[in-house]
Amino acid sequence: MNNAPVRSLMFAPANRGEFLAKFGAIPADAFAIDLEDGLPAAERPAVRERLAEILAAARGHAPAAARLYLRINAPDTADYEEDCRAVAASAWDGILLPKAESGRAVAETAQRCGLPVMAGVESIEGLYAIDSICASASAGVFFGAEDFIAELGGVRTPSNAEVAYPRATIAIAARRAGVEALDFVTVDVRDDERCTADAIAGKAQGYSGKMCIHPRQVALVNTAFRPDDAAIEAAQRIVEGHERALAEGRATCVIDGRMIDEPLVRQARTILAATQA
Repeated sequence: MNNAPVRSLMFAPANRGEFLAKFGAIPADAFAIDLEDGLPAAERPAVRERLAEILAAARGHAPAAARLYLRINAPDTADYEEDCRAVAASAWDGILLPKAESGRAVAETAQRCGLPVMAGVESIEGLYAIDSICASASAGVFFGAEDFIAELGGVRTPSNAEVAYPRATIAIAARRAGVEALDFVTVDVRDDERCTADAIAGKAQGYSGKMCIHPRQVALVNTAFRPDDAAIEAAQRIVEGHERALAEGRATCVIDGRMIDEPLVRQARTILAATQA
């Protein structure tokens, strides 16, 4: 499996075979076949019987390096047990577990399914359990902003100010645990400017990628999370200049008019690592 960070994760309903056939034209780093919100409850039993067929179709159409996840239903739902039984020890790259509210629930899902878990932090309880969730979610975590605000009784706004605290907390906890974190979806699929702005802000906050719900968002997100040529060149100058300074017995140097020390060098190395990935 490709171990590069996921910049873009595209959701697809499990019952839409015609959508799976379009994967080859969607440059997502990962796809999540959805048994949860994107699939009518009445269709879930029949779809579970066809998971091997669905996975084979997705593999046949998706870019070779793309990861394929299955989003199952939350632990407190009637579908959870059946989902886990249907997917146990299969060839998916991992499980997306929505509405995770404890590290124990994540660990139990990983054991039941025999697969790595990417856990969704989408509730107040989940936010308060973020450290234990990150410790158990080997495939990373994602922030479900819409569900979070719905539970909170708040209102989503273009500024994203209402989710600033949980958004930052999740990114920090993921970094502390050494796992990936994917930022929330931009629900207005026609607003390219907002999608790009959301992605840039998420990247600045430390997220490794962003979830997408429409194919047009994928290229926007990939571009936002990919360092541009100017940033790459600046990062190279910083790393090379710092190495020269160290060779001369100095811990700092001035590059492009900026005083460069170890924290800025680490930022530059992160940019170069993202470029290589």
